[in-house]
Amino acid sequence: MAIEPGLMLAGMLMIGFLAQWLAWRVKLPAILFLLLAGIVLGPIGGVLDPDRLLGGLLFPTVSLAVALILFEGSLTLRFHELPGIGKAVRGLVSYGAVASLLLLALAAHLVAGLAWPIALLFGALACVTGPTVIAPMLRTLRPNARIANTLRWEGIVIDPLGALFAVLIYEAIVSRQEGHTIGVFIATIGCGVGIGALSAWLMAFFLRRQMIPEYLQNYAVLAAVLLAFSISNTLTHESGLLAVTIMGIALGNLRGVHIDDILDFKESLTTVLVSLLFILLAARLHWPLPDGMLGAGIVLFLIAQLVVRPLTVALSSLGSGLSWRERTLIGWVAPRGIVAASVSALFALRLDALGVPGAEALVPLVFTLIIGTVILQSATARPLAIWLKVAEPEPRGVLIFGSDPVARAIGKSLHEAGFRVVLADDDWDGIRLARMEGLATFFGNPASPHAERYLDLTGIGRLLAVSTHRERNSLACVHYRQEFGRSKVYRLRNLTPQENTDRAALAGSLLAPPLFDEAMTHGRFAEMLEQGWRIKSTRLSATFDWPHFIEQYGSSAVLMFGVEEKGALRVASAKRELEPKPGWTVIALVPETRSEK
Repeated sequence: MAIEPGLMLAGMLMIGFLAQWLAWRVKLPAILFLLLAGIVLGPIGGVLDPDRLLGGLLFPTVSLAVALILFEGSLTLRFHELPGIGKAVRGLVSYGAVASLLLLALAAHLVAGLAWPIALLFGALACVTGPTVIAPMLRTLRPNARIANTLRWEGIVIDPLGALFAVLIYEAIVSRQEGHTIGVFIATIGCGVGIGALSAWLMAFFLRRQMIPEYLQNYAVLAAVLLAFSISNTLTHESGLLAVTIMGIALGNLRGVHIDDILDFKESLTTVLVSLLFILLAARLHWPLPDGMLGAGIVLFLIAQLVVRPLTVALSSLGSGLSWRERTLIGWVAPRGIVAASVSALFALRLDALGVPGAEALVPLVFTLIIGTVILQSATARPLAIWLKVAEPEPRGVLIFGSDPVARAIGKSLHEAGFRVVLADDDWDGIRLARMEGLATFFGNPASPHAERYLDLTGIGRLLAVSTHRERNSLACVHYRQEFGRSKVYRLRNLTPQENTDRAALAGSLLAPPLFDEAMTHGRFAEMLEQGWRIKSTRLSATFDWPHFIEQYGSSAVLMFGVEEKGALRVASAKRELEPKPGWTVIALVPETRSEK
């Protein structure tokens, strides 16, 4: 029985959501479940036929979706961050990426028999990792900070650069296939770069001068990206992807342009597009695969995993200061993601229409590599990290949602006690002051899709929600329960128990244990700081225990945290009272003593 197109599209949206949700629950890259869903719906179940569903709209739909994905990825590349990401990362995203591209192309040429142009295109697509697959893997892997930062930065930087490599190689293939001269190829590159740079400059011009109201800015950027893509393709064939990639890189690096809200919108839109796109693309796979493709794909995956990645990491990390253990783990972890899957499918559609030999092998080989790397590395990376002794122990750090004086004071006390602390908030003034005080920060909502990709949770094991926004505190607590566990999530009350009437109360399922004591609220904490109270850290001993501390500072002192002798952090809560013992270090809010006045 044929399914009505509207119902099919709605069903794909729900299946995409379920795949993303499952990935979030099990902490695996969503691309794995999306591809498996498409394979089950398409070649296995025969329920979804993208060519019949979309007809002539299939290629334009895929093209526009990939254009937005590439724009969103390239928008995150910041030139000023490149010099500070370390020698190993610079090597991995420059000559290491080129070496990986060439080695993978050579393997594809020898193993799968691909012609050199298609083999080089495969190499460009297969050398890219990306933050959407690295971030969830790092949460499960939990390596030390140097490994995590190297892998995370490699994924962020190489995502748009790898797409740029692939686009340039693709342009060369198309120009040659259509009998174009080198002049036409150069003109295509020039048009893409020119349209992309001009579009970024025009958009920045309007945004800087507030000529577009905030509620229309996301719409304007979306329309501008698609228009730049279409105009560039119209002027010079197949230059649109290069145009949107350049537009994203340029817009992300122009000064005076506030793009955080635009980036949040693009990430949400990209999540929807990726979900639909990967289901559609996987459903177009023909099963069984063309003769020899499955075996060739498995061999290429093994070569990429066991030969190419370790060699390129060894080459890129020479003189970097990374130990051999750290280099070994980095050489094992390189899951492929969005750019490889989406761009390979788009290029395969176009090259197949042009009659380029070997184009039909591109998608099966790339998808086999994606599924192989995600499954193998997700299952083995953590045990390997433990065996190599480069895995982080039980995470001790603290994520604090908020950046006002209360959040900064709490964060500074924990930082001085030796814990890794990250303050996350979308209030720029508070984040700026926190940075000036030497605290690590994340500018953005910690429960946002942006945080999923870019918030570094290495060594972080607790959440303290202490912002002034009661509902968003609760949302952050619910979000991080799955990440840290219910017992590692706390909130600072915004209302007293008397103010928290039935009309104002939130559902019990949304609440986390309240911080400190029964009467403590955010307002009271802030008021006490203004009155001269301070946060004091004191090590208890047999001769100066907790009763002596209370005797010295008064019964009104508020116990906040306790640090055990072995370094474990204990959090005081109205639901979980602490009993500090000799040998502990206590962190408490105490009144100003007379000698200090």
